[in-house]
Amino acid sequence: MQEFLIEFDQVYYTYPGSQQSALNGLTIKIPSGQKCALIGQNGCGKTTLFLLANGLYKPDSGTIRWRSEPLRYTRNYLSKLRQKVGLIFQDPEQQLVASTVEEDISYGLCNLGLPAAEIKIRVEQALVEFELLSLAQRPVHHLSLGQKKRVSIADMMVLEPELLMLDEPTAYLDIKQTRNLMAILKKIHSHGTTLLMATHDLNLVYKWADWVFVMDRGKIVLEGKPQDVFTERKILEELELGVPLMYEIFCGNFSSEEKAVAQRLQKRMLELYL
Repeated sequence: MQEFLIEFDQVYYTYPGSQQSALNGLTIKIPSGQKCALIGQNGCGKTTLFLLANGLYKPDSGTIRWRSEPLRYTRNYLSKLRQKVGLIFQDPEQQLVASTVEEDISYGLCNLGLPAAEIKIRVEQALVEFELLSLAQRPVHHLSLGQKKRVSIADMMVLEPELLMLDEPTAYLDIKQTRNLMAILKKIHSHGTTLLMATHDLNLVYKWADWVFVMDRGKIVLEGKPQDVFTERKILEELELGVPLMYEIFCGNFSSEEKAVAQRLQKRMLELYL
């Protein structure tokens, strides 16, 4: 029987001062152990979903559950929830708070009041695991964007969350940085962490995700395995999303000459996304 971590049941949310709801009866269940992708146009509610799942916002109505239990909006409960539900912002500058890499990774652990010896061990493990050891004493404002994203992920994973949510993690990264990031996420998932990624990269979704959610105007309009979701071409085109080029290559009808070209494209794209 499938287990779900976070569940939204008819959730509505409107930002203060706004005339339009960001979430409009959102119902979604995030399956445990899966690599999930969340796609949709800008403004459809993806980031708002993340902020509510992490307890940073409280819904106007509806229910959000963590492991079948409704969220409680007390300081102590939310502190524990945010250890289990990690959120990586699109812009790592929103997440990095300390002077050096080592200090930044230790920040969350210090807030938990853990013993200094345990903090030291867990920070050292994170520095090694995320290949940041040589950058441990580097000021965070001297890091490249790719390095900052790596540090922001290490900041969350040192807390050992069960669910890691990533908002456009590959935005502004070059091909090499993207491949490095995906290798990190593969390792994180192999250790048992459930992943939920919001992205506009449909090729990445097609190759990476176990389950895909499609959002529009604050609600889920389509969900399923990538190969099933992307067969709904009409719906996706109406949402101005389209289908991945990789899906066209794998599933399209080609002449013999076109198939040869498609196979070469397929090989190259696999090199980029695996």
